Amino acid sequence: MKSEVYNVDGMTCAACSSAVERVTRKLPGVETSNVNLTTNKLTIVYDESQVTPDMIINKVSRAGFEATPVQEDKDLKAQEEEAWEKQEEQFHVMRNRLIVAICFAVPLLYISMGHMLPFELPLPGFLHMDAHPLNYAIAQLILTIPVLIAGRKFYLVGIRALFKGNPNMDSLVAIGTGSAFIYSLCMTVTIPSSPMNAHHLYYESAAVVVTLVMLGKYMESRSKGKTSEAIRKLMELAPDTAILYENGSEREIETALVRTGQHLLIKPGSRIPLDGTVVSGTSSVDESMLTGESIPVEKQSGDTLIGGSMNYNGAMEMEVTHIGGDTTLSKIIKMIEDAQGNKAPISKLADQVAGYFVPAVMAIAIVAALLWLVFGGKELSFVLTIFVSVLVIACPCALGLATPTAIMVGTGLGASHGVLIKSGEALETAHKVDTVVFDKTGTITEGKPKVTDIVVIDKDETEDSLLQLAAGCEQMSEHPLGQAIVVRAREQGLALTMPEQFESITGAGIIATVNGVETAVGNSRLVKQMNISIDEAVRNQAHEMANQGKTPMYLISAGVLKGIICVADTIKQTSIEAVDQLKSLGVTVYMLTGDNQKTADYIGKQAHIDTVIAEVLPDDKANVVAKLQAEGKTVMMVGDGINDAPALVQADVGTAIGSGSDIALESGDIVLMKSDLRDVYKAVKLSRLTIRNIKQNLFWAFFYNTLGIPVAAGVLYLFGGPLLDPMFAGFAMSLSSVCVVSNALRLKTMKL
Repeated sequence: MKSEVYNVDGMTCAACSSAVERVTRKLPGVETSNVNLTTNKLTIVYDESQVTPDMIINKVSRAGFEATPVQEDKDLKAQEEEAWEKQEEQFHVMRNRLIVAICFAVPLLYISMGHMLPFELPLPGFLHMDAHPLNYAIAQLILTIPVLIAGRKFYLVGIRALFKGNPNMDSLVAIGTGSAFIYSLCMTVTIPSSPMNAHHLYYESAAVVVTLVMLGKYMESRSKGKTSEAIRKLMELAPDTAILYENGSEREIETALVRTGQHLLIKPGSRIPLDGTVVSGTSSVDESMLTGESIPVEKQSGDTLIGGSMNYNGAMEMEVTHIGGDTTLSKIIKMIEDAQGNKAPISKLADQVAGYFVPAVMAIAIVAALLWLVFGGKELSFVLTIFVSVLVIACPCALGLATPTAIMVGTGLGASHGVLIKSGEALETAHKVDTVVFDKTGTITEGKPKVTDIVVIDKDETEDSLLQLAAGCEQMSEHPLGQAIVVRAREQGLALTMPEQFESITGAGIIATVNGVETAVGNSRLVKQMNISIDEAVRNQAHEMANQGKTPMYLISAGVLKGIICVADTIKQTSIEAVDQLKSLGVTVYMLTGDNQKTADYIGKQAHIDTVIAEVLPDDKANVVAKLQAEGKTVMMVGDGINDAPALVQADVGTAIGSGSDIALESGDIVLMKSDLRDVYKAVKLSRLTIRNIKQNLFWAFFYNTLGIPVAAGVLYLFGGPLLDPMFAGFAMSLSSVCVVSNALRLKTMKL
């Protein structure tokens, strides 16, 4: 079995992606075929003995789309650059066409609808409908044509999809607006002989609907573009060049040319190019962008280094162990792409019914027209009125507006509460969430170290004197743990003395001279190096605090152990309330962390978490989410680090903390701008309100169509009632849209 990825062009909605999946799955030997509408990629697994790439491409082409294989041997970064440039070019074209459409649609609306207002808008005499009906019609025609040309993609794609047997939302737009335009054109031609036909024009309906749909498509495309932006930013973490260290000399080369087994020199303040192990030297390395762990990791000979992480103050020599696609960073990128490929897009109800709705309406219009022509003995103008009335009243304006208007209002309401929802799909999916998985560091906790405990051992000292002495020494340190002590001392207004001498001992702590007295602040390794004895009770107390996720730092002055200062990543004040709120909605809450089980359980108990999953490797977070999904759960993942990105994408809804990394923000479907976990509850509640609103909107949209189509087909006229004029059909169509929009606007009054 062979797995391949193809770029598919021409897809516009869920009906398109399902059509590509459907036709490719019919090929003999195809095991799985999944299309991701966000990335426009087809992932297909097939038997090479039965299927060839040409067969796949031809099958997709017959369905009305274009497939091109993704070149795996090509440099990943070059591929993304190429895709990014192509995407930007498409956005530029879409924006220009949208501007053209708006520029012509606005004056068209002014001319055609201005006379319907309670007060008459000024209009040149030669364009007056009653005095110069032909000029009035031709002016509208001239203004409509550029809009339809700008939106020609709807007609090219929609009509083609219809003939291929895969009607979509473009088909609905093309038929609805196309029929309105053609009917208006016919009326324009007959105006010289029948001036009253100037009252039966629908140019503005065609042009305005096309313009609004173009606007929606542009906004949707911009949102989809964020996906590749996330991968692009991940790639930027890895430096383009590395310093090769051979035979005692160093030279700068491109990272892509480095091979396994070669030695690199890592200078202070530089990023680590590739995965490897430390050969010599010591330093602190910030891996938070990849692991989510806020506290820098001390590195010495034999320790593992992750490409893309930031080196702090020490210089190191490393041996490269993994290059290219085998590095941790590349694997994270691959996981995000795989998760995107496996996550099927949510099919909108309007897209699902399009396959049945469009042919049904066309059939009704044709059958009704033929019945009146053959058995009713009516003239062609009467038959045309019946045909167009059915198409106009069935124009999918309300159907097309039902979902996006509710989503637009819903996302606006969310934004006003600091909940940024990046797609309608996320807003729709969140209402089904029954499981929320929280990352620990930076999500449930603050994500930065703070002083939690000060233990006085020497009776001559106080908590303030210990803090003052330790902070004075740490002023010259760049280590986050030391900075946490300095911040606490300044918050308490303590006067700090700068040390006369200062030495940083990597992986152990610092030794400084303050007022002529040698003072040391560090971990148990430093205590051991200085041959300081620790009482068993003190050792047990430090061990207990370490089990709670705290980092004990020993303060030694003049060879005497004065006390212990504990630094830890503390729980956010709002975390407990947020978890309780989610439980009130019937949601099960999980916490994921790489910490040991004891520390994790301690934090989990404090935050009222239902289930704690500890000792999770960065690569495994997405697997944990996938396992929960396999159990039938609808999962929302909440995180802030790059290591959370694959899990954020794998989850049904990825929610990123606003203060987190850019990568998490790009990978998440929802962003909590205030970094307040209570907003997770608001997001779920908002989704439930919006979905209810969408269902109401769809009911009204279908109600008007199903009620209006028989009337338009002449059922009432058959029994002596009135014949529905296309003008009234257009009014009924507009009324359904007004109902849908008005109902969507009610969402603004809802409280979260």
